[in-house]
Formats: sequence, structure tokens, C-alpha cells
Amino acid sequence: MRKRRSLYRKLTVYFLIIIIGSLACVGVFSYRSSSKELDVLVQSQMKQMVNNALYHTDFYLKAYGRSMLSLLTNRQVKEFIDLPANLADYEYYYHRKLVREVGIDPLFIRNPEIAAIYMISYSGNALYYFNEVEEQSFTREQVQRQLEYFRGNTSPTGQMSILNSTILKDQNNQMLTLVRQIRGLTSPEPLGVLAIEIRSADLSALWKGIELGGNGYFFITDEKGQMLYHPDGRQVGSSIPAALTKDIEQAGPSLFENGDTGEARMYMARKSDYSKWTLTVTMPLEELRKPVANIRMTTIVVGFITMLFALLFAYRFGKSITGPIRILQNGMRQTEQGNWAKIPLPEHSDEIVELMERYNLMVGRLSELIEKVYQAELKNQVSQMERQRAELQSLQLQINPHFLYNTLETIVCYASIQESEEISEIVKSLAYMLRYSVQANLEEITVANELKHVMYYLVILRHRIGREFEINVALPADYLLHHMVRLTLQPLVENVFQHAFCDGVEDYHYIRIDGGEKDGLFWISVEDNGAGMTEKQLAALRTKLDANRLADDAGKKGGIGILNVHRRIQMVYGEEYGLQVESVLEEGTRFTMMMPSIPTSAPKSGGDLE
Repeated sequence: MRKRRSLYRKLTVYFLIIIIGSLACVGVFSYRSSSKELDVLVQSQMKQMVNNALYHTDFYLKAYGRSMLSLLTNRQVKEFIDLPANLADYEYYYHRKLVREVGIDPLFIRNPEIAAIYMISYSGNALYYFNEVEEQSFTREQVQRQLEYFRGNTSPTGQMSILNSTILKDQNNQMLTLVRQIRGLTSPEPLGVLAIEIRSADLSALWKGIELGGNGYFFITDEKGQMLYHPDGRQVGSSIPAALTKDIEQAGPSLFENGDTGEARMYMARKSDYSKWTLTVTMPLEELRKPVANIRMTTIVVGFITMLFALLFAYRFGKSITGPIRILQNGMRQTEQGNWAKIPLPEHSDEIVELMERYNLMVGRLSELIEKVYQAELKNQVSQMERQRAELQSLQLQINPHFLYNTLETIVCYASIQESEEISEIVKSLAYMLRYSVQANLEEITVANELKHVMYYLVILRHRIGREFEINVALPADYLLHHMVRLTLQPLVENVFQHAFCDGVEDYHYIRIDGGEKDGLFWISVEDNGAGMTEKQLAALRTKLDANRLADDAGKKGGIGILNVHRRIQMVYGEEYGLQVESVLEEGTRFTMMMPSIPTSAPKSGGDLE
């Protein structure tokens, strides 16, 4: 009797050792927790820095805005704005001197960082004052261009605009212009513009105390995305990359990453409600993640040492059971190749050996049953194919007797009254439709055959309703030889007359048949402008179509029916094809048959019906 060893005892001992080693995984969770806390801290710090910088910037600009108020309310300034064009020289210099003494000089004294102040009236009069910069003069054409630029970039309501522009020579990207439209004494409407230019270098002094690390910095852009401030002066006046602009707009007040500069960096942006500037703080992602990287390295080292011990014990554990399992594995591989051979058993006995014994028993039984299952499967497939073909043929024979009865009744009425060509025409059309319907050997037919079937249906319908009705066939001629399922187009047309035109055919009614190819699919649609369906009716019909089941009401009004048309297409081409429906109440309905796009060719069998 073979000695039995308890695999349960071995599993218990070795799993205890593995569990102890697995405690190192706690370091992973500690790392993740620390990373999240550091991310929150970084976001909080960057948010605080950008908000402080934005607050000081707005405060600084608002101070200049208040300085402009002294000029806006100055009577001498308003009088100058009201002056007519073509002033005499003495009158011009009189007002220039008066405005300087009363308003400009005090403002230069209080705010020495102001480089220039100027005002231009809509009549073309202009005053320019300069502070510690070279005096400049401008021609009338230059004054007019300046006026047009400022009017185009300011609001008539008098709201102040901040522009990255200057009228000073050789000072581009070094000045910021605060400008607004102003009124005179005689009119409530703006009659000129007032502008103050300040040195952007003075403004940047506000931000030098912000500590963003060795490689961190921030920049300011205007509403157009042009750089107003950047630590690298060469960047001022340029536009930030479109991808970065998009990321700033999408991120809003949140942190986001961007690597367009060749280095992965973290960004946070805020937009000022006062100046409409966007202040963006950025720091290298590597620098922000450095504390997290240290934690990760420590976790990895400790975890690695711990796992070494776990692996040592796990190896001994695995070796004790891998031998029998490998034998069992080789036996299974032989079974996969069809060789139902039994595997040799080890000398000792435990749970795995017992499993090997049961495997040998299973192989013996399966080798006896597999042949039976294979033969039964072949019979089942043949039976399934026969049932499906019978179901398809049954659907093809489900022609609406209600329509045939009405047609025969019409023939009888014509025969009773007089001998006429109408009777012959109806009988020929009916004979074609019957012959076309009962040909069960054709699963697919060309579009031309289906249209011909519809044409004969319309001949009979014309005599039933007592009027002509033409269908608009917008289908390109290239698709006439495409394959489609037989007896699917005419039931859709018949459905229009029974349901869409249920109150009778009117002159404005139409039916349009169209088709085309898209994404490897061939589609044919039947569209009408009849009664349409409510949302509830449309949802119910779509639910029935999604059920992929045959209709059991072939004898009721509706011919083969919408559901059977849908199912017949699926039975020929597959479940992914079928009928789609769109409808709007009182506007009409559109049925679209979706089929695979089969290259243009002649019908599979049977040819065109005469």
C-alpha cells in the first residue's frame, strides 16, 4: 500500500510563509497613498501661487485704472475732446499746456513707471505726453491709424482694455497700454480715446519673489494667446502653441500635463476677470514627482528583499507539487491532440495523485463518448439546416390572401360589367406576382427583379384604388443588378398604402425608393410622407425588430409583414443585417433594408422572370 502524504498540510505550511512575504505588498498601498497626498499638496501649493500672482497683478492694474479716472473727470481733458478739427496752433498749444499742468504732471509724479499718456479725439486732435522716454511726433495719417486701432479694440461703454501694443519707437513687447473710450462735455457718447502706457518690466517686478524651484516659472498671455510676460524675454510677443492653448481651456482650474516643449511639465492656469489675462504656472513633472520617486524607490528595495525570502520558500513549495502536475499536463496535451492515452502514476499517494487517477478514468470514458457526440453533432447540423431552409420557404409562401381576394373581386367586377383590356392587364400582373412568389429555389434576386415585382403590384393597385400612382425610384442604375432578398421590397410598398395612406391616396402623397452603398453595406430605402408613427408605436416596432423573431400573423392585414421582411434578410445574410425604421408623426416613415454589398453580377439562379 502506497504511503499517503497530506497535500493539505504542505499547502498550509507553505502558504503561511507566502502570506508573510506578501506583507511587503503593504508598501505598495503606502506608496499609492503617499503619492495621492503629495499630489494634493502640489496642487494646493500651485493653486496658492497662481492665485497670489493673479491677485497682485489685478491689484497693480486696478491702481492704474484708478489713475485714469482723474483724467476721465478732468474738465480740461473733456474740453479738448470736444474741440473741432483743424485747430489753430495757438489754441492747440494752449490746451496742451493746460492739460499737462492740471492732469498729466501730477500723474507722472505719482506714477513714475508710466512711460506715456495720450488722448485722441474722433475729430483727429491728439495730445501726447512722454515720461523719461524720447519725445515723438506723428503725422495725421499715423494718428488716424492709432485711433482706428484703439476704437477697434475698446468698448464704447468706456470699459478699460489692456493691450500688448505701443506707439513708442523700438518698444514693442516692452510696454502695456491701458486704453478706454472717453466722453466730452457736450455728448453722452464717446468722442475720443485715452491711453496710458506702462513698462512691462515694472509689472514683472511683482512676480520675482515667487519661488517655483530651479526649473519652474510662470507666464502671462492675453485673450489672443500672445505672451505678455515670460522669464525668457525672447518669448514675449509670441503665441503659445495651439495644443497648449487647448489644454489650458479644457483643464480650467485643474492641473494638467503637457510635453510639447520636449519635457513633461505640470501646468495650472487662472484667468483674470479684470484684465482677461491668463496666468499659467508650470513646473517639471520630474521635479514635482521627486518625493514620490524617493518613496517608490524605498518601497521597491524593501519589497524586493522581502520577496526574495518569499520566493525561496515558494520555490520549495512549488517543486513539491510541480512534478505530478507536469505529468498531468503532458497527458492533457496528448488528449488535445486526439491521443486519449492514460498517464503513469507516481509511487506515493496524495490529492494530486488521486486527481491523476480520476483523469485516467475520465479519459477512458471520454474516448468512448467522443465518437457518439461527434456523430450526433453532424446529425444536428443537418437537421438545423433543413429546419432553416423550411422556415425560409415557408416565409416566401406567406402572401397576403386579403390582397389576393380583393384582386380577384376586382377581376370579377370588371368581367361582370364589360370585356376590357383592364381584366387582361390585371390577370397578367397577378400571374407574374404568383409565379414570382412561389419560386422557393431563389433566396436572392436582383434589385431589378424586385422593382419589376413592385411595378406589377402597382398595376393591380391602380385598378383597386381607381387612380394612377407613380413611385419615385431614385435608385442609381448602377445598383439594379445588386443582390437582395426576394419578396422584401413589395411588402414595404404595400405597407405604405395600408398604413401610411390609410385614409386614401391624395395628390400630395409620394413614395420614394432609394439605395446606395456605405461602409461595405448595400441599403435600399422606402420612404413616404404619410401618417407616420407616434414615438410609442415606433419604439414598439423597433423592439419587435430587435427580438429577431418571425411574425405569426401572416394572415392578418399587412402581407408578409415588416417583421418577416426583417427576419428574411437576417436568415439570408446574418443577424447583423435587417430592417431599420425611422418615423415622425404626420410627416412620414422611412424603412431601410441593410444588406452586404455584393459585387454586381447576374442572379444566382432562375434568371429574370418574364
